[in-house]
Amino acid sequence: MDNIITLKKIVKDYRIGKIVVRALRGVSISIDKNEYVAVMGPSGSGKSTLMNLVGCLDTATEGQYVLNGHDVSKLEDNQLADIRNNEIGFVFQTFNLLPRYNALENVMLPLIYAGISKSERIVRAKEVLENVGLSDRITHKPNELSGGQRQRVAVARALVNHPSIILADEPTGNLDSKTSRDIMNLFDDIHSMGNTIIIVTHEEFIAKRARRIIKLMDGEVESDTLNEEVAVLEN
Repeated sequence: MDNIITLKKIVKDYRIGKIVVRALRGVSISIDKNEYVAVMGPSGSGKSTLMNLVGCLDTATEGQYVLNGHDVSKLEDNQLADIRNNEIGFVFQTFNLLPRYNALENVMLPLIYAGISKSERIVRAKEVLENVGLSDRITHKPNELSGGQRQRVAVARALVNHPSIILADEPTGNLDSKTSRDIMNLFDDIHSMGNTIIIVTHEEFIAKRARRIIKLMDGEVESDTLNEEVAVLEN
């Protein structure tokens, strides 16, 4: 398989007044293209910090991060912004949809930043909304959609730029159990189409949908294992 993410001895420090807090302590992880990985750990374990670094929302204090051939640790802010928009699709627990925009307009946003023409933006946004089962909701604003539908819009927005990686941070945290299963089924479908998926979660039943589970503790990798249950089902 082709390697898409390589983290080597990543350290991340935060300064709070005169105190330095070390959130990540020399983390080394490699992820291949089309892997489906869950990152788990209790509050304060470093999983959100790791997600922010992988998503180029933050930079490491020490260490090297190579994303799809780009040495991220050496890039300027504008280059990081380009990578975020072109390589990575984000799905957040709180959906992060703009309330005044309808579903179609929310999904089109990344394409505006990418300089895609309006006609193509509409075609591509409609296509991904259809793929997530919302072709009949494209003119609805977020307050006219259920929680599950809002998360589907967020997933469509993450997919619209054809990113290399989907990063999902507690994507079912605000959803009931049935809707959570529906969203996880959607991630299974996305993975089957060839996307690399990384999900940060503290919930075992979510992590067990992934093919590989990385557990963090106190800023270090406590374990990194293949999910035997999924492996058996796939074989």
